[in-house]
Amino acid sequence: MGQNPELLSSIQRGSAIYDDFCITCHLPSGEGVPFAFPPLAKSDYLIKNRTASIKGVKYGNEGEMIVNGITYSSAMAPMGLDDGEIADVMNYILNSWGNSSNDPVTVEEVAAISE
Repeated sequence: MGQNPELLSSIQRGSAIYDDFCITCHLPSGEGVPFAFPPLAKSDYLIKNRTASIKGVKYGNEGEMIVNGITYSSAMAPMGLDDGEIADVMNYILNSWGNSSNDPVTVEEVAAISE
């Protein structure tokens, strides 16, 4: 994790959002539930599909996705988060459980993604 103070603040806010909205399905350790809810921990999908990952949090997700070699087809409902909250939770996820990204997700990046 970088020393960017803005990123560190975003990650801290994102942790609380994760605990409120994501933890039930993706679990405290981000490991998900095999074949039901994809892992966020050490997830190849998150890094390779950054825009699609943000879009999934923003609008929900349906259809198949392959994460760490396992196919998932469960639907994810939109969480009703605003663009700032989405940026924060994405920064938390991208810097937790073996994931590392010094390229912060910004509010502007989230706002530019449409359905």
